[in-house]
Amino acid sequence: MTVRNILILMVLMMIAVPTFAQTGSTAGTFVLPGAFAMAIASGLCALAQGKAISASVEGIARNPGAAGAIRILLILGLAFIESLALFTLINVGK
Repeated sequence: MTVRNILILMVLMMIAVPTFAQTGSTAGTFVLPGAFAMAIASGLCALAQGKAISASVEGIARNPGAAGAIRILLILGLAFIESLALFTLINVGK
């Protein structure tokens, strides 16, 4: 990663951190960091799911006999990837 990418990620993390530091009072809270956190998590989940599906289809095309095992592992991997977005949604909603 380049220095520019690292700096952008650091700025985005600093924007999202106040979301997880909220107390029980929600009066006058700033929702923009939570929205950024959810947008980043959703976007990265979409990219990861696309990459996983692409790799599994490519694997099935190369070896059709292993389609069943690849399909099961694909569904398991997609569930883990989707859980990241769900955990972010739960944390943002607090």
